[in-house]
Order: sequence, then structure tokens, then C-alpha cells
Amino acid sequence: MNKAEIRAIYLQELSRIAPDIEPETVGDNDHIQEDLELDSMDVLNLVTALHERTGVDIPETDYPRIATVALAVEYLKGAMQ
Repeated sequence: MNKAEIRAIYLQELSRIAPDIEPETVGDNDHIQEDLELDSMDVLNLVTALHERTGVDIPETDYPRIATVALAVEYLKGAMQ
């Protein structure tokens, strides 16, 4: 899976979990909690959805590594190799 595909998956799942967020308005460095205002349950749901779509286990200690689109793409890409 390439970075563009990972980015698309992340944004699809983000908008599914938080339907008021329009994927095209999310910047690569927008923080999911600070900028996009997801709560802890939304973050957990995002982690679960990303796991289901990519097969990557994301431990709680790594949640900061998926806090932005840019960070998540790099993290997931590395974990899938």
C-alpha cells in the first residue's frame, strides 16, 4: 500500500467516525484532538477502524504517532513493511 492509499484510508475512516469533518478540509498537520476536536472514544474508534483496514495493531502508547494525517501515513507505512 502506498502513502496516497494510506492517506485516503485514514481520511475515509476519520470522516466516517466524525461525519461533520470534510476530508478535503483536513490538513496533513491538523491534530485529531486539538484541531479536529475528536474525543477519546472517537480516537479509539479511529484506531480500531485503521486496524481493520490496514491490519496494523496500534498500541495506546503509539496513539500520538497517528495524531495527524502526516504522522499516521508514515507510521502505518512503516508498520506495514
